[in-house]
Amino acid sequence: MPDNQETKAEDELYIDFVNGPVGYRFQSSQGRNQALVKAVGIKGKNIPRIVDATAGLGRDSFLLAAMGAEVSLIERSPTIHQRLSEAMERAKAEGGRYAETISRMTLLHGNSITLLPELDCDVILVDPMHPPRHNSALVKKEMRILRDIVGTDPDQTDLMQAALKCAKKRVVLKWPMKAEYMQGLPKPSHQILGKNTRYDVFMIADQKQG
Repeated sequence: MPDNQETKAEDELYIDFVNGPVGYRFQSSQGRNQALVKAVGIKGKNIPRIVDATAGLGRDSFLLAAMGAEVSLIERSPTIHQRLSEAMERAKAEGGRYAETISRMTLLHGNSITLLPELDCDVILVDPMHPPRHNSALVKKEMRILRDIVGTDPDQTDLMQAALKCAKKRVVLKWPMKAEYMQGLPKPSHQILGKNTRYDVFMIADQKQG
């Protein structure tokens, strides 16, 4: 991608956990019934330790931390890692529930394939850059900016395979609703369906038995 396009995207990227849709959901305590929460296995007092292997805008991690989970976020893009760090500091400065939620989030910079073996976790969430949609108008501006900065994820299958080796309980792949299964992987144990997204859930016990 041209350098000027990447620079423009970097300038436009602003991550905000306090205001906008994320802040609204947080303040209205929405979350427990969301598909992602069900997919990672948060239920009652069962709160798994989670690694978000593709942190991106950090919204999934923030939601899961708001539900009480300890979440490690891994981001390999220096730009996005910096924006995430700034967003977390702003939310922490708000105090109260915001600061409490941020205290459960640990941001790491690096390649998840390398870092995952070093982390002790129950669940690994993988949300790679999705295959391009035929109608680009359906892609939100923030996601277009994200794609301009990070490009594609050609190693997404390798990442999933690493996650399946490292997670203790389950791996959750966030994937477009109508997309084919990711190539090179076993079939998921089950799926949780959202509005435009599905979560392919790989229960580790099932994978070992298979």
